[in-house]
Amino acid sequence: MGMHASAHIVWDWNGTLFHDNDAIIGATNAAFAELGLEPITLEQYRALYCVPVPKFYERLLGRLPTDAEWELMDGVFHRYYTEHRVRCGLTDGAAELLAGWRSAGHSQSLLSMYGHEDLVPLVRGFGIEAHFIRVDGRTGPSGGSKAEHMMRHLEALTGAVEPARTVVIGDAADDALAARHVGARAVLYTGGSHSRASLESIGVPVVDTLAEAVAEARRLAA
Repeated sequence: MGMHASAHIVWDWNGTLFHDNDAIIGATNAAFAELGLEPITLEQYRALYCVPVPKFYERLLGRLPTDAEWELMDGVFHRYYTEHRVRCGLTDGAAELLAGWRSAGHSQSLLSMYGHEDLVPLVRGFGIEAHFIRVDGRTGPSGGSKAEHMMRHLEALTGAVEPARTVVIGDAADDALAARHVGARAVLYTGGSHSRASLESIGVPVVDTLAEAVAEARRLAA
């Protein structure tokens, strides 16, 4: 494809294509229990969650976690999540939307802050890998922003996509900030980690279904 080929979507994984809210909340509460924090509900999580993740913990602790506390909580979170993610599946309609976007002649890729070595076999296991021209998970420490990862992701696609015709679809404010960082657009989905109110404060389109997200992406990239 040339630089002016077609619209491109960069999909988020956790909370967007992968409906893993139950595993995320369970893992978060398992991590909180290590510091004696009370468990929280999905609604509380959506109201408070932010990145970098230590800032999220600060909202509940009243202070930033120490390095030792962060290492402990992060380890517990990932062990619990890995154990319980097997019960989670794709968001309703996701596979059909991916196939439809591809069959319409558009391109798409996947960028997640989930570890790359864990992400790739998970995506492959759902039989959707072929829909993406690139799949990137996080490399390096967890807990940071997506912006620099987004920059590297699009740089790796140089010649295949144009930032001005690229739309990031995700469930977190950080997805929109990462899109802004590279000159792309964003659509935010309410089915994941953030409340509608917190998403609407970012100033990009907010939708309640992935079908609406794809329709909005098509409009933005036209």
